[in-house]
Amino acid sequence: MNHVGLVGRLTKDPVLREFGEHRVATSFVLAVNRNYRNSQGDVDADFVSITAWGKLAELIVQYCGKGSLIGINGRLQSRSYLTKANVKVYTTEVVADDVRFYSLKPPNKQTEVEKDFVLPEMEQELPVTQGSSI
Repeated sequence: MNHVGLVGRLTKDPVLREFGEHRVATSFVLAVNRNYRNSQGDVDADFVSITAWGKLAELIVQYCGKGSLIGINGRLQSRSYLTKANVKVYTTEVVADDVRFYSLKPPNKQTEVEKDFVLPEMEQELPVTQGSSI
């Protein structure tokens, strides 16, 4: 069985890449906190490479930015490649099959948002009006 489940934060805005024939993908790094503190009392994190394909990749790029808290279900995949210096490099990544959005931070690109649209974390910043009717 090859199954991985992770919850963590994106380390930078994901970017959509096109591979022709309507195939798209995104790759990003997910910072996943460890369940214990180190000798200095800090919580360490592991930085895991994630790849998503197709519609899943499009959703991640559309809604997630640096710092977004998401959950990923997927599988481990190992591969190797040769560098320009003819050195063989091995890498392991998680290929995402499913994503859960927990706390979104929009990407740093200009996107149009409806005027009345308010993210849940922004509700506290809204001014309180007395006696207003809808």
